[in-house]
Amino acid sequence: MPSTFRHAALVGKYQASGMRHLLEDIAHFLVRQGLEVTLDEDTALNTGITGFASLPAHRLGSECDLAVAVGGDGTMLGLARTLARANIPLIGINQGRLGFITDITLHEHEAALAPMLRGDYEEERRTMLEGGVWRDGAPIFEAFALNDVVVSRGASASMVELKVDIGGQFVSNIRADGLIVASPTGSTAYSLSAGGPILHPAVASWVMVPIAPHDLSNRPIVLPDSGEIRVEIVSGREVSASFDMHSLASLLKADTVVVRRAPYQARFLHPRGWSYFATLRRKLHWNAGGAPAPGP
Repeated sequence: MPSTFRHAALVGKYQASGMRHLLEDIAHFLVRQGLEVTLDEDTALNTGITGFASLPAHRLGSECDLAVAVGGDGTMLGLARTLARANIPLIGINQGRLGFITDITLHEHEAALAPMLRGDYEEERRTMLEGGVWRDGAPIFEAFALNDVVVSRGASASMVELKVDIGGQFVSNIRADGLIVASPTGSTAYSLSAGGPILHPAVASWVMVPIAPHDLSNRPIVLPDSGEIRVEIVSGREVSASFDMHSLASLLKADTVVVRRAPYQARFLHPRGWSYFATLRRKLHWNAGGAPAPGP
């Protein structure tokens, strides 16, 4: 049966040991399935792979109709930020440690990919965040995130004070080490370690989580993702904003970090039978020590 897709982008965590051999195996497998393969330019240069075409990451969306990420969740996050605007579906092969969103294991990748390339898969869409930093009434920094936006103090600085407005309404001034605004995808990342709840990806919401707040009554809060969140720096030194722990902006007093829902979503493809709850069971070790939970 012919492939549903015609041209796959292949991106790898090129710093990982043995990545060249693995990527070449996957690329040849995709070719045998009838797909043209183009590597991300950085992946090709850093692995020394020369047997396939390569393009800068920002051009992959205009040439390919599928993207395969090989690495950890960080690799998948970067690819999602790059390709979401092009509406390209993503498949993740886990070569990292955790793998919440790279859910195909290395040892089963050919068996999992073959039916998916023929159209037998489950698709889900994940909400993304967009925003930036405003200073003196003008934007000075813009970025996108799939996981979270974090405003935090420097390593050697004391806590920060942040003024939070949601949907044009004042919420509170928070004194803490920082503040996380996370999507459902990001609710199992930094937000979870800071005490935030897990949000199901189908729920149209954000979670806002203070990091080590001065007032213990400042608790995580789940918010609809339809409103704009504005975080103004009231006081603090060495304050920064990061988008998926990747894009960083240094902040001054009165700077405002703006976060809202992006106008596009990340598309993830999973093997048939994939379950979000099975992923949570495996990755968070639920039922550890007890009887195996039913389901895939």
